[in-house]
Amino acid sequence: MKKPFYKLLYIQVIFAIVCGIILGVMQPDFGVDLKPLGDGFINLIKMIIAPVIFCTVVSGIAGMQDMKKVGRVGGIALIYFEIVSTIALFVGLLAADIMRPGEGFNADLSSIDMSSIAQYTTQVHMPTMVEFFMNIIPKTMISAFVHGEILQVLLVAVLFGVALAILGEKGKTVLHLIDEITKVIFEIVDMIMKVAPIGAFGAMAFTIGKYGLASLLPLAKLIGSFYLTCFLFVVVVLGVISWMSGFSLWRFLVYIKQELLVVLGTSSSESALPALIERLQKMGCSKSVVGLVVPTGFSFNLDGTNIYMTLAAVFIAQATNTDITLGQQLTILLVAMLTSKGAAGVTGSGFVTLAATLAVVPTIPVAGIALILGIDRFMSQCRAMTNFIGNGVATVAVAKWEKEINMATMKRELS
Repeated sequence: MKKPFYKLLYIQVIFAIVCGIILGVMQPDFGVDLKPLGDGFINLIKMIIAPVIFCTVVSGIAGMQDMKKVGRVGGIALIYFEIVSTIALFVGLLAADIMRPGEGFNADLSSIDMSSIAQYTTQVHMPTMVEFFMNIIPKTMISAFVHGEILQVLLVAVLFGVALAILGEKGKTVLHLIDEITKVIFEIVDMIMKVAPIGAFGAMAFTIGKYGLASLLPLAKLIGSFYLTCFLFVVVVLGVISWMSGFSLWRFLVYIKQELLVVLGTSSSESALPALIERLQKMGCSKSVVGLVVPTGFSFNLDGTNIYMTLAAVFIAQATNTDITLGQQLTILLVAMLTSKGAAGVTGSGFVTLAATLAVVPTIPVAGIALILGIDRFMSQCRAMTNFIGNGVATVAVAKWEKEINMATMKRELS
């Protein structure tokens, strides 16, 4: 028996987002006070992310047995991430040069309050690649879960899963226990997702109440350029990848519409990460591929963030009437390839990585970041949704290429 439309979660989330926008416009102060609703929902999700990743990865790897295949899946995923992330950076650069969102802005940086960006510009030192990889190793197995570091949890889970696979029959009891715990954890995820409309309502009311729709007008060209670029990236680049992998991007987006609306409402791709893992497994992707690709992509496959970094960097140059050569633009792209990888787990990573990237082209004033500080919350919604879609497509694509997906199940779910 079909549910009444008003009981469907995605309908409730849409209604909550609309109500949040209306409240934020009509009663901005009250809207700002509702911030704990959004934060509380995101914290509930963060609470369950580590156990979801651990159980999914351990169960998937231990059940796969073939350790060479596990290594191959990880290797293919990382190569995919690097190629697609570089394309995203290039697309952002190209969009800035074609649409020129900063042209005619004529920003006067002398009147800008530098204290608003001090917390980002003082952190321009990004971790080196060695530091980044060393930080993946937790001090203890438990500390990875305590601090909720996704890559650390992933490392512990991979080691645990490999150990169980090596033990074979001796590890069956532990594997069975983890499978049963997984069922309980995903039941908790379903319970948390039922309050997603409340979280989306609070987060949207806060965003509109604090920043106001009026704050979008001065930078409407930049916002429009960014949203259009992300849309074209999803339709063209991810659409081609989907087609090559044998599935329809449109049907896939309809399939994950509920999770996408949660991401839109909360401006965070974390808020629907556990739900995405559950949806992809239900769609027919193997546990091992989902467990390896989704959490790794959360740190290495940030398509929306990459588009934003190069587009914003060139926008600041245009807005401050700073001439940059093609060589300097390519330098920004190359540096962004590194800084974007080191951004995982860094507070305010969008601005920190942007500041670190701008530092390699001294002619572009880092203070220009203040120009986009007020609208970043609105930009983060598009960033998060693009990142989320990109990771979903990447997982299905890798699963298809590695023959780790049940095609009959996928066709049934997507139809």
